[in-house]
Amino acid sequence: MEKQVLDVAIIGGGPAGLNAALMLGRARKNVAVIDDGRARNAVTRETHGFLTRDGVSPGEFRRIAKEEIGAYPSVSFVEDTAVSIEGADGRFVISTAQGKSFVSRKVLFAVGMKDRPLDIPGLAETYGKSAFVCPYCDGWELRDQQLVVIAKGEGAMHFAPLLSGWTKRFTICTNGPDELSEEQREELRGHGIPVFESPIRSIESNAGIVYQVVLEDGTTIPCRGIFFQPELVTGSDLPRSIGCSISEMGAVVVDQFGKTNVPGVYSAGDAASRQYQAVAAAAMGAFTAAAINNELNLEAWKREG
Repeated sequence: MEKQVLDVAIIGGGPAGLNAALMLGRARKNVAVIDDGRARNAVTRETHGFLTRDGVSPGEFRRIAKEEIGAYPSVSFVEDTAVSIEGADGRFVISTAQGKSFVSRKVLFAVGMKDRPLDIPGLAETYGKSAFVCPYCDGWELRDQQLVVIAKGEGAMHFAPLLSGWTKRFTICTNGPDELSEEQREELRGHGIPVFESPIRSIESNAGIVYQVVLEDGTTIPCRGIFFQPELVTGSDLPRSIGCSISEMGAVVVDQFGKTNVPGVYSAGDAASRQYQAVAAAAMGAFTAAAINNELNLEAWKREG
């Protein structure tokens, strides 16, 4: 017997996927959220910049979200990993690592981004404790502290004026050739920002709290925190496998409604953006869910007319 067809399969259960599930549940759509529970921001202790949830842990954020979504019985949660997808608009088949399969009219990829490991000894031990990627998320806690920025080229020039709103006391380590123009070097010198090109030998810390960065040339740079430019890839290969266009930055290409180039397939959150903030991801999830709901309703309207 044919299994029940979902209205929407949401792959990924971060802020984008969860907010989309909330919106679609309230719109009386039959939804499954497929997520393995391994969030990128799980290494952090607190989520910031999200009104009414500032300072909440990622785990607590998800617990509260699922509790609220639980009021809408047409939404279910599947703790599993989606491993394949095939089909076309109106009938997609998603298979999981645990051998389950789901048939759905529409698909929303809210798979986020994942970090490609950086070959810097000691960075993994400090990531999420005293080494971060977003000043908007963690700059307040490190205000006026001595920091190190690990970035080069345009990344360094982006971080420098941005971070200066939280502290003027930081050093840039490019971990190799700085990839800066002479004009850019002069700009940094004019602001009193030291730049070191020597590769990083190690980041030294106690219980994840950095106290110095040691370079290969023997230079030691005392600091209380680090901001670094991550190397990111899409959190799942499934969007690419079904034919979604991927940008040079590794994000799923979408229009203003979250639509991909594949009919019936949408994407939202970090996977389809460069905002990388929980509140922005949640907002994208809500907007995209509304677009999906409108499309489903219009299709039903035409069938029933």
